[in-house]
Amino acid sequence: MAHTKEYEGEDIVVSFDLKRCIHARNCFLKLPDVFDPAKRPWVQPDNAPAEEIAAMIRSCPSGALGFRYKNGATEAAPKINRVTILENGPLALSGELSIEDSAQTRLTLCRCGLSKNKPYCDYSHVEGGFEATGEPKAQSPAEVEEQGGPVSIASVPDGPLKVDGHIELTTGTGHKIAKHAKAFLCRCGASKNKPYCDGSHKAIGFKDPE
Repeated sequence: MAHTKEYEGEDIVVSFDLKRCIHARNCFLKLPDVFDPAKRPWVQPDNAPAEEIAAMIRSCPSGALGFRYKNGATEAAPKINRVTILENGPLALSGELSIEDSAQTRLTLCRCGLSKNKPYCDYSHVEGGFEATGEPKAQSPAEVEEQGGPVSIASVPDGPLKVDGHIELTTGTGHKIAKHAKAFLCRCGASKNKPYCDGSHKAIGFKDPE
């Protein structure tokens, strides 16, 4: 991706996609010797064991950080595709994901409608005072048994997120909401049936950026 920069160490190469970073500071708080925005370069991949760096990167919620070992090994996708609904915040996805023709294992996507970097979260929900529970009630749809496999995510123009593939939708604390083979999730912030789309984007005139 055009926004991605790489930092090469002896045993591991760290990639960073600025477009997707939500500045959660997870990397700095866990491995400040490796990830320090006050230094140049801000990523020092030889300042910790490669596996320790890889473990931290796997916990990066936005997927802005990635890695590959110098022996060619890369991050494996989780066996269960998951969409987590965060309290007053975005959708956190993990699994065998594809968005904008790019394969990913972790994504944080806007559901407040305010992000200036749609479909990605940019923390505008905080400044905008977005309020939406991260613990919606469990649904009772006809569930699918499959849990893995490829999942494609696309933004319906001026509408919801279309998630096509086997996913498990969970609350922020991990309780299951439902399993789906396809779901349309609200990203305008106005649905009365969050996290699902209910057509409210039309009533409020929700628009994608030009």
